[in-house]
Amino acid sequence: MIKIDYPSHSFRIKNENSNEFIFDEFRKSWLRLTPEEWVRQNFIQYLVQVKKYPSSLIAVEKEIQLGELKKRFDILVYDQIHKPWMMVECKEMNVEIDEKVLQQILRYNIAVPVRYMIITNGSYCVGYEKIENRLEHLKYLPSFI
Repeated sequence: MIKIDYPSHSFRIKNENSNEFIFDEFRKSWLRLTPEEWVRQNFIQYLVQVKKYPSSLIAVEKEIQLGELKKRFDILVYDQIHKPWMMVECKEMNVEIDEKVLQQILRYNIAVPVRYMIITNGSYCVGYEKIENRLEHLKYLPSFI
């Protein structure tokens, strides 16, 4: 597993009708601050601030088609020629990173093929690089190319 140390960030948070909302800088909208959304927002800041991924090449929660099903990936990073390069699946902190979650991101990878697949629950993440028809475990998140 890869340990993530999140950078500090001044998130905009508000309360409305007993619910907390966070402003998503990428989607330019207020979203309910769920445990999964907390992970997603912090992981994005890690990618941008620590790993120096260009924010202009990051997509957040976009719809994809899996057969007849419509699903949404959490984070997709494009390479410099705007080709999907890395997909991130975010889970809330109490969700175990297991085979079920790996199968989910592998299904998403059918619709949106990427070189790197990352699964995070906020505290830790597991990463894979797709090399031909096999997955190699990553020890670190890849540097942006």
